[in-house]
Amino acid sequence: MNNHVFQLSQSLGEQLVQRNWRIATAESCTGGGVAAAITAIAGSSAWFEYGIVSYANAAKEKLLGVSGEILAREGAVSEAVVIEMAKGVLTLSGANIAVAISGIAGPSGGSPEKPVGTVWFAWALATGELKTELKHFHGDRASVQEQAVLCALQRINQLL
Repeated sequence: MNNHVFQLSQSLGEQLVQRNWRIATAESCTGGGVAAAITAIAGSSAWFEYGIVSYANAAKEKLLGVSGEILAREGAVSEAVVIEMAKGVLTLSGANIAVAISGIAGPSGGSPEKPVGTVWFAWALATGELKTELKHFHGDRASVQEQAVLCALQRINQLL
């Protein structure tokens, strides 16, 4: 794991412990990378609730309550879907904050509207606050995934 990711995860843990908060993740294109970064920190069981890798649309629907209609209309890589993923994992886990990620890591799967490297993020708080962001990363599959994990952790730290 890259040192910057480790430092961000450590900082996240410190901030969550200070607030007595817990976090949950709902990941697609990162395949559990955010959860792995978080659990690389000793003592993370005090602040990490759990993570769901909902790679398939069926998993997004069944595990996180994402609407099949929204998936069909917007596609898995969309703001509407990450919002539902974040809210779904927040409800399921009882955590205070959640992050959701869905994107196209490549090398295939892109389109002119959603090229490889397109990644949607949502951060939801139990208070009802919600933030979303669309990013376009460059590089190979591993690079896109790494950049997405880094972005997710950076924004969580900023939110706190």
